[in-house]
Amino acid sequence: MQKYKLINIDCASCAAKIENNLTKLKDVRYVSVNFAESVMFIDTDNIEKVRKVIKQTEPEVEIIDASQKVKGVKLEAEERLQLKKRLAFVLALAIVYLVGLIFGNYLSKAMHGTGETLLMAAIYLLAGWDVLYSAGKKILKGKLFDEHFLMSIATLGAVAIGQFPEAAGVMIFYQAGEFLQQLSVKRSRRSIKSLLEIQPGYANVRLDGELRRKNPKEVQPGEIILVKPGEKIPLDGIVTEGSGYVDTSPLTGEPVPGRVMPGKGVLAGMISKTGSFSLRVTKPFEESSIYRMLELIENASSQKAGTEKFITKFSRYYTPFVVAVAMLIAFTPPLLFGGSLDVWIYRALVILVISCPCALVISIPLAYFAAIGGASKKGILIKGSNFLDTLTEVKTVIFDKTGTLTKGVFKVKEIVPEDGYSKDDLLRLASAAAQQSNHPVSQSIREAYGKDPELKAVESYREIPGYGIKARVEGKEILSGSDRLLHKENIEHGSCGSSDTVLHVAFEGSYAGRIEISDELKDDAPDAVRYIRNEGVEQVLMFTGDNRVAAEKISKDLSLDGFHADLLPEDKVRVLESLENKSGKIAFIGDGINDAPALARSDVGIAMGALGSDLAIETADVVIMTDTPSKIGTAIRLAKRTRVIVWQNIIFALCVKAFFILLGSFGIATMWEAVFGDMGVALIAILNSTRVLK
Repeated sequence: MQKYKLINIDCASCAAKIENNLTKLKDVRYVSVNFAESVMFIDTDNIEKVRKVIKQTEPEVEIIDASQKVKGVKLEAEERLQLKKRLAFVLALAIVYLVGLIFGNYLSKAMHGTGETLLMAAIYLLAGWDVLYSAGKKILKGKLFDEHFLMSIATLGAVAIGQFPEAAGVMIFYQAGEFLQQLSVKRSRRSIKSLLEIQPGYANVRLDGELRRKNPKEVQPGEIILVKPGEKIPLDGIVTEGSGYVDTSPLTGEPVPGRVMPGKGVLAGMISKTGSFSLRVTKPFEESSIYRMLELIENASSQKAGTEKFITKFSRYYTPFVVAVAMLIAFTPPLLFGGSLDVWIYRALVILVISCPCALVISIPLAYFAAIGGASKKGILIKGSNFLDTLTEVKTVIFDKTGTLTKGVFKVKEIVPEDGYSKDDLLRLASAAAQQSNHPVSQSIREAYGKDPELKAVESYREIPGYGIKARVEGKEILSGSDRLLHKENIEHGSCGSSDTVLHVAFEGSYAGRIEISDELKDDAPDAVRYIRNEGVEQVLMFTGDNRVAAEKISKDLSLDGFHADLLPEDKVRVLESLENKSGKIAFIGDGINDAPALARSDVGIAMGALGSDLAIETADVVIMTDTPSKIGTAIRLAKRTRVIVWQNIIFALCVKAFFILLGSFGIATMWEAVFGDMGVALIAILNSTRVLK
């Protein structure tokens, strides 16, 4: 997938036309054009053909690779300069126009009745030349029904019936409205993107006893960097020296500072509030939390919501329909009832002016863009506006247990050896099997043993998702895992009912005992369930690979609607599929590798981002950076608020346009009111879209 910046695209319907024409190319496998962000996502092997089609569709539009940051900064400066020039141009024309209206009679007398007409014609051409030129080129190519075409026909029609002052005034008003619209969109983009300007600019790297400032992209895992008070943490790492407090709000939205100390993991993008500390880099910049977060947000607009697609398609039919209505209004009454042709043509021209669908085509993508930006500020990454729509329809929420509803911080609670083994023997064997595992349970076993096991040389190692570990250490086979693993390997053992996680250990084919490991509910887990129910979710369930006794306890503590225990990854998918078509849209929340299949299969997969596996985060549609399940209710509420604002814009725009079309049909509204209504609706809709940020 390639991302390109669109330059000189100032028309929402133009963006829709570009996307529509590129979709028809055989060389284009996928394309999404977003006017609100001026970007294009495209999957193609023939970018030159794409450039050619864009030039044919919109000759003024250029595309550049979005990765060209230096050029992008220069283009932003050029855009600001162009806006200033346009403002000066519109103000100058408006002043000349007002002077012409005031002194038009004197000018006409001095020039034998033609002075005012010539002045207004000159103002009209100056104000509308770019509009007329663009419309003319498109007409020659057989491409009609954009805003330039509508304004050209409407104002040229006014000229044809002798309304030079009104044609000139409407064109100036149109240019002023276009300027305000561009300014509003630009400011909206800037306010949204300012939420995401958290990328660190440099890293203080310790090299040969000295500190050197380097670009974070150049720092490699294993290097030691120093973070000073007030600086952003540039890369993910583990604190090796020093301590202090960090502001996690840029990543998580949480205002409460977090304490860091040696051994504590920190994420890129957090800000050091007090104290200096050193950290060992654990991931390159391209795999860091901040980079992954920014990449997800920047690419989110490529996944369009159904409402966006509908409006784009709607605009292609809406404008021709209004043009047909205007033609009927212009010629039917004079032919049937003998009315004045000039009067009805003027009324039809008013309808043409008001019919532009820009208010919808601009404001709706902007609302989704704002929602995704606002969600990221709260520590919620939504990978596309289509998932916002899906969240509004969720009726069933399914939680994984470990690491999602529980803290995932395990501690050995009880050791029950059997068959002559001691507690120390049992821990030593389990620790030997867990040497190569990153699973939290394995880490708790190693911590509990507190020393290296005597058996060290791991000859073979296999993690079986949903079962446990099968390892051969110095020629001896060790099994460490769930009750299912023992049944799978035909190892006899006693009953194991427990409300805690149970790890069974077998050595050389015989049962050695079990280790019970406790885990705690997350502090906000009860709130999470309550918030989700408040948002209209009908049932909250839990899937877990843990034993039934432990699952039942959690389910009762949280007052869940049900649970399924002892599930393998494929079992989670099977049970989830059995719920489809009778439970509405389903959201699945998980954090581990074994949750990835269910995350992919659900209508919307939600991953816990801070402790979650890379596979779970990659597979999910929504990522909760804070690992706090209560944010799921926040995400659903934000999605519903976004949909309300989108439909407010749709209903408001269509009702106002219908009202002005009605006024124009009866001769009550003039072109002045029509232009004001068109531009006013667009500006109000744009401002309404940015309310999602609040």
